[in-house]
Amino acid sequence: MLTLPEKILFVLIALASVSLTWGGAERIVRIIRRGGGKFEFAHVTRRLFDTLYKTLTQQTVLRTRFLSSLAHAFVAWAFIYYFLVNVGDGLEGFFPNFVFLGQGIIGNIYRLIADLLSVGGLIGMASLLIRRLVVGRTVFGFREGTLLHPKALAGIKRDSLIVASFILLHVGFRFLGASFRAAESGRDAWQPFASLVASWWTGLTPTAIAFMQHVSFWMALGLILVFLPYFPRTKHIHIFFAPLNFLLKPERKSIGALEKIDFDDESLEQFGAAKIEHLSWPQIMDSYACIMCNRCQDACPAYATGKVLSPSALEINKRYHLNEAGAALAAGGESALNLLDFAINAEAVWACTTCGACVDICPVGNEPMRDILDIRRNLVLMDSSFPTQFQQAFKGMERMGNPWNIAPDSRLDWAKGLAAVGISVPTIEQNPQPDILWWVGCAPATDARAQKTARDFARILNAAGVNFAVLGRTERCTGDSARRSGNEALFFELAGGNVETLNEVKPKRIVATCPHCLHALANEYGAFGGDYEVIHHTQLIEELFAAGKLKAKPDDRASVAFHDPCYLGRHNGIYGAPREALKHAGAGVVELPRNRNRSFCCGAGGAQMWKEEEHGVEGVNANRFREAQATGAKTLAVGCPFCMIMLTDAAKAAQGEMEVKDVAEIVAENL
Repeated sequence: MLTLPEKILFVLIALASVSLTWGGAERIVRIIRRGGGKFEFAHVTRRLFDTLYKTLTQQTVLRTRFLSSLAHAFVAWAFIYYFLVNVGDGLEGFFPNFVFLGQGIIGNIYRLIADLLSVGGLIGMASLLIRRLVVGRTVFGFREGTLLHPKALAGIKRDSLIVASFILLHVGFRFLGASFRAAESGRDAWQPFASLVASWWTGLTPTAIAFMQHVSFWMALGLILVFLPYFPRTKHIHIFFAPLNFLLKPERKSIGALEKIDFDDESLEQFGAAKIEHLSWPQIMDSYACIMCNRCQDACPAYATGKVLSPSALEINKRYHLNEAGAALAAGGESALNLLDFAINAEAVWACTTCGACVDICPVGNEPMRDILDIRRNLVLMDSSFPTQFQQAFKGMERMGNPWNIAPDSRLDWAKGLAAVGISVPTIEQNPQPDILWWVGCAPATDARAQKTARDFARILNAAGVNFAVLGRTERCTGDSARRSGNEALFFELAGGNVETLNEVKPKRIVATCPHCLHALANEYGAFGGDYEVIHHTQLIEELFAAGKLKAKPDDRASVAFHDPCYLGRHNGIYGAPREALKHAGAGVVELPRNRNRSFCCGAGGAQMWKEEEHGVEGVNANRFREAQATGAKTLAVGCPFCMIMLTDAAKAAQGEMEVKDVAEIVAENL
């Protein structure tokens, strides 16, 4: 129980602390509001349960690094529960003979959980502090050449030490206070750990025990008041912004779906992001939600193969910049520095494969990939600065409708000779009302290796008696490579033209041989007036097997390893269909160590297909193929023409016996 002077002092300190904290929080809100885009609250109510579930279960944290994540979970659970505990302790300190939640079963359970989480939080925080400061050099380090704010490394350690010390002292003294109360009033079976520690105080006088209760109160609750104004400047403010990320992020059909830029709007003066205020408000909020845990860096294929790209460093740099220059930004001023000056360098920007691994793995819902794509938009559209190798692909997409620069009249050359062996590939003119419109895609239509996939899929469709048609010479590139490389104007042109063509055809369903085509058609063409049901060719194959329209003979391969394409798996959530199709074809499917949503990229995404890979210690495709070889499987199955090309190149370089084949090829061989 506090004395009157203590109560007055506590209230005065609390008012000062709240005032200072409010100033820091209000500045953050004004900074976030400088970002583009509108706040959409329509989905907040629907997401509330999911946000609470993710926050309370810590499921997004526990996906990787289980032991350290479990320690973090105990700290988080203790921190969350202590919102209630601190209210209870404050009321008990101010009102005589008041027992928070009473002495009944509810009060007993409340004290038991507080006792258990106090110990769990202390152990968890101590282990995390040791990990961060002693063994964290390898986990939390950054490669030489990666752009990192000069204060970041020391600042992260300093913040971790300060916040860890606060939590240890705050929770520790609250726990000690409970033990002193147990020593005064007698052992409490609902506080086993506090009662155990209370046995240590048997030699203290009642006056000493009462004094230590006062000390414990001030060290526990007083520390909160001292710490609060500093809190908005630390990375640990993520405990508030992580739930807000889950709650407020705009709804998208896919993690990689980008917002349309309307080039018909003459009022637009900035395309993409040159400065931090050009980013959207969720992208600015990401920097406050970031835990600085480097999970995204660990998952990044560019960083894993020696490039200077670190999605973690990007978010950290944004945060440190906002801490230093945020006052001017909050006041409505323009940033003095460009994103390329402090957040990420150009080499790192062009190293990104847009695989989505950083977005998928982030425990707080951050999306550094989207920052990179917006920076690319600015470089291409505003500065005309991009890798020179893109020129040929851009010209091909603009003039010929495909990055291979193949004339539209040659779009169906891949099907020549099929009719002679009884395989029909009708065009939409020949079959104007098909059940399935097959979007062949540029690679299967034009690349020599990928053309075999197209021919084998045609054989499958004929064998199953599917009523289908292709667009033929009127099919153009969906523009995925243009959009991922930042050439939004070219994507705008291609998407608009394709939507016009498709809306004339009115397809019932579209099947795409390429996940990149599927992604654009299904997730991004809606903004251009094109809403279609789009499936992947492995999904259709699985359907045909399930319906009994396809039958396969046993496969003589001992095993087939399956590589999950990024734009099929992470971006569109299609994992089961290719595996089931292979099993129906008699193949024994072997999983790669990095599979499904943790699959490693082939290296072609993000328009990397059309440029030289950025400098690193090895190629992304070489890294992935080496992993596939280690499985001992004879064949590596893929479901994407880009993956086919990249991993075939890696196979040739490795000079191994493993073959790379599309799922459709394996199925066709075993019909």
